Amino acid sequence: MPAPAIRIIQGTDAPYPAATVSVVIDVIRAFTVAQIAFLRGVREIYLVNTVEEAHAFRKLHPDYLLAGEVDGLPIAGFDLDNSPQRFSTADIHGKTLIQKTSNGVKGTLLALAADNVLVTGFSNARNTAQYARALTAGKSGATINIVATHPSDDDDLACAEYIRDIVLVENKVSASDIARRILAARSAVKFYGPGKPAALDARDPEHCARETPCNFVMQVDKSVSPPRVLRHTLA
Repeated sequence: MPAPAIRIIQGTDAPYPAATVSVVIDVIRAFTVAQIAFLRGVREIYLVNTVEEAHAFRKLHPDYLLAGEVDGLPIAGFDLDNSPQRFSTADIHGKTLIQKTSNGVKGTLLALAADNVLVTGFSNARNTAQYARALTAGKSGATINIVATHPSDDDDLACAEYIRDIVLVENKVSASDIARRILAARSAVKFYGPGKPAALDARDPEHCARETPCNFVMQVDKSVSPPRVLRHTLA
């Protein structure tokens, strides 16, 4: 059975090419947060590009919660920020989120030309990679875009290489090596290094650098506007 053609793309500068599957990665922190949100009972997560869009959409749905960051920091007027640690204790069961982030959400909205769009951090990368492989199995000419949304740092790129390794069943990359790369990335070090902004929780990188078992992947529903992320339970 032919393996799918895989492209690793880094950055969020332009729309990504069409593909059978696009896997959009934001390790620190958007899609680590999204997995925690679904584990804590969130129903769906709508994705918007700007703070203004978030507030406008919330006006239409006052019971939805605003979550996200600008330049990594909390957004005034939002209910939640982008902290995995804080999400792990938040009272969000049964809620719907509107998420705006600098890289992950932006990258996902650039990936909608793919037939199937999945989002993940490292925490759910194995499930996501295996599901992407299943979506392309037996399909002639199948392609997978693996999008590392951070334009320059190593955390998303490391996760992209891990996902490619799992899809191709190469067994060249270990989870422990990827975790070390994530914790050494500039995106992680700013949470506990000199000059750390007070709003950043130093416990967040540990959430982002560990695999969190679950029975689902996070799939983008392109049929609505704005697009939303849904929990897709695995068989």
